[in-house]
Amino acid sequence: MQKTINSTEFRKMILVGAKALENNRAKVDALNVFPVPDGDTGTNMSLTMQSAVREITACASNAFMEVCDAVSKGALKGARGNSGVILSQILRGICAVLRECAAEFDVKTFAKAMENGTKVAYGAVAVPKEGTILTVVRMMSEHAVKIAGKKKTFEEFFAEVIDAGEKALALTPELLPVLKKAGVVDSGGVGLMTIIKGFASVLTGEEIADVDTDAVAQAPTDDFGDNSDIINLDLGEIQFAYCTEFFIINLKKSTTLSDIDRLREKLLNLGDSVICIGDLDLVKVHVHTNQPGKALSYALELGELDRPKIENMLEQNRQLRAKREAEKKEMGMLAICAGQGLADIFKDLGVDRIIEGGQTMNPSADDIATAAQKINAEHIFIFPNNKNIILAAEQAKNLVENRTIQVIPTKNVPQGFAAALEFNPDASAAENKINMLHALDNVKAGQVTHAVRNTTLNGFSIKEGDIIGLDDKKILAKSRAIDDTVLKLIEKMKEEFHQVITLYYGADVKEEEAEELCSKIAEQYPDCDVDFHCGNQPVYYYILSLE
Repeated sequence: MQKTINSTEFRKMILVGAKALENNRAKVDALNVFPVPDGDTGTNMSLTMQSAVREITACASNAFMEVCDAVSKGALKGARGNSGVILSQILRGICAVLRECAAEFDVKTFAKAMENGTKVAYGAVAVPKEGTILTVVRMMSEHAVKIAGKKKTFEEFFAEVIDAGEKALALTPELLPVLKKAGVVDSGGVGLMTIIKGFASVLTGEEIADVDTDAVAQAPTDDFGDNSDIINLDLGEIQFAYCTEFFIINLKKSTTLSDIDRLREKLLNLGDSVICIGDLDLVKVHVHTNQPGKALSYALELGELDRPKIENMLEQNRQLRAKREAEKKEMGMLAICAGQGLADIFKDLGVDRIIEGGQTMNPSADDIATAAQKINAEHIFIFPNNKNIILAAEQAKNLVENRTIQVIPTKNVPQGFAAALEFNPDASAAENKINMLHALDNVKAGQVTHAVRNTTLNGFSIKEGDIIGLDDKKILAKSRAIDDTVLKLIEKMKEEFHQVITLYYGADVKEEEAEELCSKIAEQYPDCDVDFHCGNQPVYYYILSLE
């Protein structure tokens, strides 16, 4: 277990953190919800880290002061976009503390460094916004300081700090509505967490893992990183058209730190997303403005311009919308279900998007409309898969723009599967709707769960804990054992023309238990094909389909 870190190990942490981010760059980019030129968060942060890597690789000294200065300088020189600049300032703040170390640093020192990294990062942004990478670094550093006196080893320290970061990430959609609308957490925060996990892997010896998409997406069954609803924003949503970035080098001898502060104030009057950081050796500027020429003129009063970059965000937005329009398909499908296994089956059947919901957790009309809006199709078929969700799906029609919504009134998941199987991309929307509606008549579905209270219903005297079997209307079977109830339910539901019996087993059932039950059913009904699949659904031990 490691209690201190020397400069060689810190150098390796930077290298591995950069590698971890580069490995996951595309996945972090996919989380971004802002369709602007500086919006590829993973790419911008990775380029920032790669610049730090180049500088640290060129550093021949192993003294903390030189190593830390190389990281700070490299990150600032390579910083791109808001996320990259903020990351460079986090690293700058951390290195400002660590550079004073003689030979090594301990947990307390690194916690102090993280705290300073947060302070410097917040100070670099004119108007700090919560729900971003700033929130993640702040909550991590606060927890780091809190536990530094208790955790003596870096392995324990990083485990807790990473856990605090994950909690901060989960909080970002609640702090920034645009993230909640898109169904993702903050991409900059994910990028930072990827780097920190890379740091930790140096000490633990673990392989660098890919970003866990289930952890960063808002809904586990939602498509990762879809930002279609943001891309559909009107062009008028972009108030300042030009993303303007540059360095100021070879500052005039008369230039002071106060002049840099005054430049920042001038830029604030020109636009937003202002970052103006550095010292009398090098200043980094970023601003979104409608007057990029003025921004450059103000900077020339302080020194020379280096690497100026001006990008038209309006045109980028137009291109994204044009691309989306070109990729728009005629028809898409949306299903509602609970259970990763059921969601995976719907995806295998070509369903574009899944909303988590069902019994005990009905999505709202707005939830359904938001998900439908993200499907890039003219006609969208919605499978509610629960009789209590059908009305909300119908109401969602009024909330969706530029799409025609067709609600197929599926009352259960097997009906949803049957409807999805009927989808034919070569047929018209009207033909598909008719075929899907007809498919519902060929499926009989049942569910097996447990009673939560004592009652008398449908001719049964039910006690709490009884295993009950239902169709879409009433209780048809009960016993004290799951398998017995399933067999009784099939006996009540099965008709002569049924040839296929399929079981979808829930989260509380083991695969071998489902396999054993299927063998019993196959023995009892030799003329039927009997199969089972993992549904992983809550509430119901089994969902049955008879066709």
